[in-house]
Amino acid sequence: MPIIINLDVVMAKRKISSLELAQQVGITPANLSILKTGKAKAIRFSTLDKICRILNCQPSDIIEYKEEE
Repeated sequence: MPIIINLDVVMAKRKISSLELAQQVGITPANLSILKTGKAKAIRFSTLDKICRILNCQPSDIIEYKEEE
């Protein structure tokens, strides 16, 4: 899939754990894990908004598109 999730990279730069981010966003750690591994089929804009606010980043820092070769 040409959509790449860089959430773990941004989290590492901000030194925030999965559990801490999940609690602050208001989602379960399991759902955050699904998002981090790229297995999520969708993400709500409200969830993306909260993640970006907490991590002080842009959506493009988390979600990247690369064309398949």
